[in-house]
Amino acid sequence: MYSSSYQDGLTALEREMLSGPSVTHAAVQPAALPTAQDRLHQAAAGLLTLHTAPDWMRQEQYTRPAMPLFGEFWHENELCILFADTNMGKSVLAVQIANSLTHNQPIDPLQLHGGHRTVLYLDFELSAKQFEQRYSHAGEPYPFDTSFHRAQLNPQPHWPEGINREQVIHQAITQAVEKVRPTVLIIDNMTCLSNTAHATGALALMEQLKALKARHQLSILALAHTPKRKTGAPITPNDLQGSKLLLNFADSAFAIGAGHYGQRYLKQIKQRNTTGHYGADNVCLLQLHKTRDFLQFRFTGHTTEQQLLNKPNNIGHDHRTGIAAHLSGRGFSQRKIAAVLEVSVGLVNKLLKGDG
Repeated sequence: MYSSSYQDGLTALEREMLSGPSVTHAAVQPAALPTAQDRLHQAAAGLLTLHTAPDWMRQEQYTRPAMPLFGEFWHENELCILFADTNMGKSVLAVQIANSLTHNQPIDPLQLHGGHRTVLYLDFELSAKQFEQRYSHAGEPYPFDTSFHRAQLNPQPHWPEGINREQVIHQAITQAVEKVRPTVLIIDNMTCLSNTAHATGALALMEQLKALKARHQLSILALAHTPKRKTGAPITPNDLQGSKLLLNFADSAFAIGAGHYGQRYLKQIKQRNTTGHYGADNVCLLQLHKTRDFLQFRFTGHTTEQQLLNKPNNIGHDHRTGIAAHLSGRGFSQRKIAAVLEVSVGLVNKLLKGDG
């Protein structure tokens, strides 16, 4: 192994180490790959939080209840869906709600509690110029609060091969949430995120939104469309476009509807943190109005949904008077009002004067 001349120059200890028994290293065995059962156990670990019912009661006894963000329609920490037909004003109402939250000013007569909020508004509907034109007057923009953050999707004509568009958008939303750190997320609208018409796409989207809500303690308002529906029919959960899983996974939902003469109204569809204050027997009447630089809805009262859906010649005198006044306020001529109500121009004139 080593020559005698080499060993002569070493100390006794060094010679002993050289002459000691050789060490044979055992072969390193590769770690066993986890089985399907192992992976299942790992995924399930921590998935459920388990307490007795009395423990749950004690834990939540002094927890602050969810505060209303938009009256009884939407509360804190809820994943809420607002749906309506095209051109009904979903985006107008959503921006109005966002503005209310960032300025901590309730939309009369609905309640808002809990203080100022930071809002991230994902706008997949309007371009930046369209948004500016909607909320400005004579070149002067509306004074939005700096806690109102708006994001829009940049054009991406060619997605890299092997990249799932929906996953990339979801990751971009997550990164925006982590950057802005909002308390409220508004998505306008859901169809831009996934194919919600099929159960698989709807389930994946709602699971992602629920996880995002829980991870970042968000209150989420997601806008959605309704398919073509029969005129004069009450709004039901079935009018939400896409899979029913959307509504099943949502905490709350409300919709914008329209009567025969174009009067818009707001109706509760689903709620968990409150009772149904604004169901078919007590819908909220809406009137679209622009005050110089801000397009918004005004709440003008309450009525039954069926009253709004009745044909004009079947409605009562008092309600016909209200309709005439409403249309006149929107700039309708008496002749146009008469055509809508299917009455004479003379009767419209009397209704507006209070003589009808």
